[in-house]
Amino acid sequence: QVQLVESGGGLVQPGGSLRLSCAASGFRFSSYAMNWYRQPPGKERELVAAISGAGVRKNYADSVKGRFTISRDNAKNTVYLQMNSLKPEDTAVYHCNTYVAAYDYWGQGTQVTVSS
Repeated sequence: QVQLVESGGGLVQPGGSLRLSCAASGFRFSSYAMNWYRQPPGKERELVAAISGAGVRKNYADSVKGRFTISRDNAKNTVYLQMNSLKPEDTAVYHCNTYVAAYDYWGQGTQVTVSS
């Protein structure tokens, strides 16, 4: 079965960096786009970044362009989100996501808190 497991969250000061990882299993990883979403406290979930199966096409929310970078290692079945110049408004639970066989799959999420 499809499994997505995020890691790498934590507490960081404004201006700092974190790298999130999402380890995937149970499907042909290189054939599917992968997404990172986040849900700030008390707000709706939003798409942060997306990457195509081969890693060629990438898209970002306007709020993170120039600060976040999505990447993937298809040999390791892992997608990453490098987050730089973090701001308090980046505080959220971050989830990775993929759409396989007409079903949306989600990881359990990892908490990112940006605070001094």
